[in-house]
Amino acid sequence: MDHVTLVLIEVGALLLMMSLASRLANRLGQSPIPFYMTIGLLFGVGGFVSLSESLPFLETSSEIGVILLLLMLGLEYSPRELVGNLKSSAPVGIWDALFNAVPGAAFGLIMGWGAIGAIVMAGVTWVSSSGVISKVLTDLGRLGNRETPTVLAVLVIEDLAMAFYLPILSAFVIGASILQGALTVAIAVGSVFLVLVIALRFGKRISRVFSSTHLESLVIGVLGLAMVVAGLAAVVQVSSAVGAFLVGIAISGEVAKMAQKYLRPVRDLFAAFFFLVFGLTTDATDIPAVLLPAAILAIVTIATKILTGYLGARRAGIGRAGRWRAGLALTPRGEFSIIIAGLAVSAGVEPTIAPMAATYMLITVVVGPLLARVSDSAMFKRRFKSTLTQPVAVTPAP
Repeated sequence: MDHVTLVLIEVGALLLMMSLASRLANRLGQSPIPFYMTIGLLFGVGGFVSLSESLPFLETSSEIGVILLLLMLGLEYSPRELVGNLKSSAPVGIWDALFNAVPGAAFGLIMGWGAIGAIVMAGVTWVSSSGVISKVLTDLGRLGNRETPTVLAVLVIEDLAMAFYLPILSAFVIGASILQGALTVAIAVGSVFLVLVIALRFGKRISRVFSSTHLESLVIGVLGLAMVVAGLAAVVQVSSAVGAFLVGIAISGEVAKMAQKYLRPVRDLFAAFFFLVFGLTTDATDIPAVLLPAAILAIVTIATKILTGYLGARRAGIGRAGRWRAGLALTPRGEFSIIIAGLAVSAGVEPTIAPMAATYMLITVVVGPLLARVSDSAMFKRRFKSTLTQPVAVTPAP
């Protein structure tokens, strides 16, 4: 059989299995993300069958999935809401870095990976997965919750921080000069601010480019713009996710509403590929050797991430139930953990970092969506009944 035929068969079989897994997850009242990941492990590197023919297609689809997930999140908010959230959540970003990067750095030193290994592991444990979390919030119907802006602000601060961290890390691992590293960081940060200014000042004009009454051109145009900006962002060492998110922020009004409605099924399809590829690209045979240390690290940093979300939501005046929801939602790590580990391994820093980061990420991606559902349990609702209902006090007439 030729290449195209094999790709069609492999991708079609995966889609059928994912469809059945999604139905099973829905029947069990769970998120389908862990099920997609498991399918990836079974049929990926070190699994029962290697799907090498379709992997390039799936990896590209997975990148589109991340772009769509963050684009849809951006469409939920206006530029002024974003700037306001970032200003008010700056202290939370500092807490997030301290609580979650420090354990990773300490772990790297304990494992004997040296200073660069410590810097790598700090990034692996620091940044939550925007893709996984946005999917979980959508699945659970929490995009309109009071605590969601706090969760979103943490994710955006982390993604923007990657504009600093990734160029610096790259300079460290390849031995670049301080001047080269500083120039790369300056270009990345300047690009983010440029796109943000364009979103703030020219968002309405950008929205007028698209017609809210011609759905075909709307869907194709908005997705095309998001992909172009995401690609340009990646060129200047900025997360493509940040680029897609800022495009969503820039689009407003009726165009944003229609784009949300009609891009949703497209997002669900490509987001499923995103989570599948995580499993496909992880060698299942490497997991047993690093499972115990990765599990210990996951337990510690899941706790610190919950603390971050809880304190951030408390600072925003959210009730106790919302604080716990924010903390539990932030626990999955994802795409950046793999990117960071890949940079280190490709530079010959420490080959063990790759399976460690992958196993750690898999644990948090599987456990995170399950933890996020804890707040939907009857026990949680009974425990926080007063903060969930929040009755309005009535002042008696004089």
